[in-house]
Amino acid sequence: MIVTPCPESIPLSEITGARVFCKLDNLQRTGSFKERGARNALLCLTRDQQRRGVIAASAGNHAAALAYHGQLLGVPVTVVMPDYAPLIKVSTSKRLGARVVVKGRDFAEARAEADRLAAEEGLAYIHGFDAPAIIAGQGTIGLEILEQVKNADTIVCPVGGGGLLAGLCLAVKSLRKKIRIIGVESTATGNLTAALKARRPVLRPRRPTLADGLATLTVGPNAFALIRDRVDRVVQVSEDWIALAILRFVEREKIVVEGAAATPLAAMMAGLLPELKGKRVVLVACGGNIDPAILSRVIEKGLVHDGRLTRFTAVISDRPGGLAELTRVIAASGASIKDIEHDRAFSGPDVSAVNAVCTVETRDHAHIRELHRALRKHGFPVLVAR
Repeated sequence: MIVTPCPESIPLSEITGARVFCKLDNLQRTGSFKERGARNALLCLTRDQQRRGVIAASAGNHAAALAYHGQLLGVPVTVVMPDYAPLIKVSTSKRLGARVVVKGRDFAEARAEADRLAAEEGLAYIHGFDAPAIIAGQGTIGLEILEQVKNADTIVCPVGGGGLLAGLCLAVKSLRKKIRIIGVESTATGNLTAALKARRPVLRPRRPTLADGLATLTVGPNAFALIRDRVDRVVQVSEDWIALAILRFVEREKIVVEGAAATPLAAMMAGLLPELKGKRVVLVACGGNIDPAILSRVIEKGLVHDGRLTRFTAVISDRPGGLAELTRVIAASGASIKDIEHDRAFSGPDVSAVNAVCTVETRDHAHIRELHRALRKHGFPVLVAR
């Protein structure tokens, strides 16, 4: 485990209107903050339990952290991962020496299998977000932030099961009560929001989300007890904004983050935290373990959102020169063609015409409108993809 940097980000400050600092726990050896709690929990075991080994249910980051520090400390580690766990997190845990069992449609089913193996093999179960030793270890991120950004006004932190937020709240509020702490969830998760409303942890149905690290189905009871009177606000951000925030980190900061880590920036970009404009704000970038295949799709969706990638269908003549004229108009408008596909079967009754489905790189939304005007001016009817 390392003390990760917390530099000021001029590009993200320009985007949000706040003075933004990023706590880069994606730079930990296994790519996430989970190492903090994992190492502390392993060190708190008896020698006999360290010899027999530990087990956990995890979608990935907790598993990798336990595997890595278990290897360093000589503690055998088994992890049970639900079937939606990203492939990169499964392969990373195996590479770091863990025995990996993939079982269960959600975290609850993975946990049930882990409990069965723990009883059968005498392994110590280490809860990924609610064990006291885990929460205490995660709190070190708050201590580092206080040292690195001495006049911080607000810390914005992702929250799923609540272990990170609980440790952060306890550490920071114990030393500097005036710092505001804001938790951010995906609209597809909402564990803490549901718990605050019910005044107790409740189960939430699993829904697909880019922020897979937040998809724990519930906030932990120990974590909730520490969070509920210490967190100042909790907001929920949509998947579209999370995708765009991932792109902004890559493009503006040259930093790869996973969906959960992008939620604080996403909340600010979405206008959910207007009160933070002009304030010194720390965004907790809690991890960087995103599947490369998912990252590529996220980047493309972000480019579409920005108007830098567009798709439309133009009707052209199926005679020689029809396609050449279309590409000439596109090039003259300053756009760049990525792909063109001919659609003859569904192009209508006119057998002399064909639909050309075009994917094109553009500068922004204004450039797209300019391109469409140019195409229509030159006699190419345009159908815009929705």
